[in-house]
Amino acid sequence: MRKLLLLRHAKSSWDDPALADFDRPLSQRGREASARLARFIEQAGPPPDQALVSSARRTRETWETVAQGWPDLPVLFEPGLYAAGASELSRRLHQLDDSILSVILVGHNPGVEQLAETLGGRRGESSALDRLARKYPTGALAELALEIESWRAVAPDCGRLVRFTRPVDLDGIADDD
Repeated sequence: MRKLLLLRHAKSSWDDPALADFDRPLSQRGREASARLARFIEQAGPPPDQALVSSARRTRETWETVAQGWPDLPVLFEPGLYAAGASELSRRLHQLDDSILSVILVGHNPGVEQLAETLGGRRGESSALDRLARKYPTGALAELALEIESWRAVAPDCGRLVRFTRPVDLDGIADDD
């Protein structure tokens, strides 16, 4: 059994239209949602064994906020995760060492959404499946239990959706700043 957390970066800023998409930072709303998400993740269970994060600015900024409660968690910032589709993300998971039992991947849509639907979008907690089917908004987190012994076995329908949390679901969690 493996655990996969799929986090779509928080809301990005469009204040500077001259910035390349890769270089866009988080908006104020994105920073606030990331802080609430960090507190939620800390309370939701033990940290994963590894983090894979797109090297785009908005994903790195999302990760920096979320990871504050996990200062010792190994993280890899990877350019190949930027704009990666579900098949590229699956191939990256195949490369994980089998000593890693859980991983968080911080990336972009549509790849993150497609991967969540491909791996566990047919089985799982019914209200989570309904929310996932409607939309995978910025800052949303899917938790999947993968019924595999090796990361090389990641394939369609190998898991089930345990939880799907959107920023709107965290509105009751106050910001510290």
